[in-house]
Amino acid sequence: MVGVNQKQVRVGLVGYKFMGKAHSHAYRDVSFYFDTNPKPVLQAICGRNEKDVKEAAANMGWRSYETDWRKLIARDDIDLIDIVTPNNCHAEIAIAAAEAGKHVFCEKPLALTLEQSQRMLDAVNKNGVVHMINHNYRYAPAVQWAKKLIDSGRLGRIYHIRATYLQDWIMDPEFPLVWRLSKEVCGSGALGDLAAHSIDLARFLVGEFKEVSGMLETFIKERPIVEDSSGLSGTGASEQKGPVDVDDASVFLARFENGAIGTFEATRFAGGNRNGNRLEINGEKGSIRWDMENMNNLDVYFHEDEEGLQGFRTINCTEEIHPYAGAYWPAAHIIGYEHTFTNLMVELMDGIDKGYSPLPNFADGVRNQAILEAVQESDRTKQWVSLSDVFEKAERTIKVKQ
Repeated sequence: MVGVNQKQVRVGLVGYKFMGKAHSHAYRDVSFYFDTNPKPVLQAICGRNEKDVKEAAANMGWRSYETDWRKLIARDDIDLIDIVTPNNCHAEIAIAAAEAGKHVFCEKPLALTLEQSQRMLDAVNKNGVVHMINHNYRYAPAVQWAKKLIDSGRLGRIYHIRATYLQDWIMDPEFPLVWRLSKEVCGSGALGDLAAHSIDLARFLVGEFKEVSGMLETFIKERPIVEDSSGLSGTGASEQKGPVDVDDASVFLARFENGAIGTFEATRFAGGNRNGNRLEINGEKGSIRWDMENMNNLDVYFHEDEEGLQGFRTINCTEEIHPYAGAYWPAAHIIGYEHTFTNLMVELMDGIDKGYSPLPNFADGVRNQAILEAVQESDRTKQWVSLSDVFEKAERTIKVKQ
């Protein structure tokens, strides 16, 4: 029970599969580990299939359920709308939630297009609601520690970042045509699903992008059609096949506003890589490396180390000095993937309490979306594409539609 003097945020979650479970777990755990005020309350969960969403509500601890997100938003016992639906639903739900005065937390990528994401940002700003986008990898303690090292100048001027996000879960040509392989639903493939995280981490750690040059590739052009596609799988696959119209892999180069350069690769065809989210950043005074599959560790190298002892050292970021780590277990009693969501929820609850939108928020989502579109444009034109040109094009589109 919430205490007499304890404020609460009543959450309405739209979606209940993979990310729905991750978000539900974070709402349930955040006040166990952290002294948050307000505390999130699992008020209602929403999904189209009544049988499944009712079961999800019971299993994950939600007080009630709805089968229509519009009814969820209309309820006066909901303060925050959390959107974990496929990408093509983000804009409509988020804008409606903002117009109803609800705070909004949304999965990445923010929308299908830059124009959509800008309308979402305009809606939350116009209605004065707190907003945040889920880039949970920012909230691994090791990544937060890397940010502190960079901001304190320990690496000096940043020269470059190389980031890879490698998976292999759709390599089988008979893997079904799930929604993540349909442009109409997801917008892009590995680019928006995986590289979006690398882009956000690069902006967080290195700075803003200036221009990009990229290419996209689809290796398997057709896949079996499924009756129902949810989570990372599908049911009821048929012998009939449909076209895959998003990328299986993306590769791009980047220049940053501060002069740094970067290389980015995202693919679902890197055999043996289940979730290979990795980055290395090199500066004039040192370097850092991070691998999500060993998320508690940060490899650090400093040029100033004495000769004969130079090299990468591994820091296990589980001590009280490391961001968020002190709320959990004694040093080296490692935390996991789910805790990146829990740590993010600390910031979301604080933002709602104090009336500000924590980072990353919808403004970050817009910047990230612009980079995704710049890579797609570069693939089409076979040229470097500047972020300023992408924003100018989006502004023209918005003016025409207005």
